[in-house]
Amino acid sequence: MNLDKTGTEAGKQSLISFQGNDAERRMNEAGKDKKEKIEEKLLPRSTIFLFAIACGISVANVYYAQPLLDAMSRQFNITEASAGIIITATQIGCALALIGLVPLGDMLNRRKLLIGQLIALVLALVLVITAKTKPVLLTGMAALGLLGTAMTQGLLAYAATLARPSQRGRVVGAAQGGVVVGLLLARTVAGLLADIWGWRSVYILSAILAGMMILVLYKRLPDAPVAAVKQSYWSLLRSMYTLFIREPVLRTRSILAMFMFAVFSAFWTTMVLPLSGPPHELSHTMIGSFGLIGVVGILGAGRAGALWDQGKGEWTTGLALLLLLLSWLPIAFTQLSLWALVAGVLLLDLAAQALHVTNQGMIFDIGAESHSRVVGVYMIFYAIGSGSGSIAGTTVYAHYGWLGLCLLGAVLCIMSIAWWRLTLPVKSNK
Repeated sequence: MNLDKTGTEAGKQSLISFQGNDAERRMNEAGKDKKEKIEEKLLPRSTIFLFAIACGISVANVYYAQPLLDAMSRQFNITEASAGIIITATQIGCALALIGLVPLGDMLNRRKLLIGQLIALVLALVLVITAKTKPVLLTGMAALGLLGTAMTQGLLAYAATLARPSQRGRVVGAAQGGVVVGLLLARTVAGLLADIWGWRSVYILSAILAGMMILVLYKRLPDAPVAAVKQSYWSLLRSMYTLFIREPVLRTRSILAMFMFAVFSAFWTTMVLPLSGPPHELSHTMIGSFGLIGVVGILGAGRAGALWDQGKGEWTTGLALLLLLLSWLPIAFTQLSLWALVAGVLLLDLAAQALHVTNQGMIFDIGAESHSRVVGVYMIFYAIGSGSGSIAGTTVYAHYGWLGLCLLGAVLCIMSIAWWRLTLPVKSNK
């Protein structure tokens, strides 16, 4: 009986032990699943939408002047050949932002930094609205480039940091879609308001929108802690050069962006000049409406982000560069047919936005602690391309006409394809 009793008790102990181990195992699995769900928690759609809207409102300030170039030039006695200086002043501000302001996102609280920059943007808009002389106007335009760019790139870098790796391409694509909308509405709304109330009304509306966005970001922008870089401001700036030298993907994509945005800016800065003159003689509203055609760029941005998440970045790059080159063929027939211009704009915007999002997806893989500096380096080359493209476009058009501009655009596209092919063996981080 003692043996039976002992065996029974041992069996009970084994059963209890088994049940305990099984319960512990289930608890561990549940904890593991919960941890994985927390780790894989995606950025909410409402937050992504907020980033897209804020990006659009910010970037619009850099591009409002494009359809207003002739009106602003006449009021401030700037010649047609020199009209591009207004856009170039904006791009100088962009470059200064990328060098001096955007990298601060790796050192300071990004939420507070973005809100402070937005307040300063409102003050810059007031300066442009009240400008009476050319120096004041150019100073104001440079300030708009400085703060509009700092806001846009700071928001993109912050969105990429908050996003999980599995959704980063789509989040960046959505935020870049907001940038595309900002570009489109900037040109369209600027042309419409300029025809009704004059070019200054454009910047009055922008100041109102920026003021409203200050309140929205203050209440809704996440304040997620990001590990700050512990170094001095000047060391932070010097580290941008180190990143450029150390990261081959950053070098490749930055120079590719320089060529691409030179093409993009040469076209959009110069387009207003032939369309406002014979044979078309279009109004500012009609010229600005061409920006709406670029809505296809939103599709390009979103799809490129998804393809990047699937590991097809180089494939997307090659296709985008080919479309960018082909876009100049219909654009060359602009003075004969506006439908040809429509076809060219469709191809140009689709290719440019797809390439831009692919570039950003690649460089944001470098590391969350350096996102602000990485995007700063990348966009410095964007600013160089945009500024040189603007002045080169208006200069070439003044001396060689529209076909001369189209030849310039095609040559820049060929150079970008050659650079991509030359650096293609360089492996990306994904």
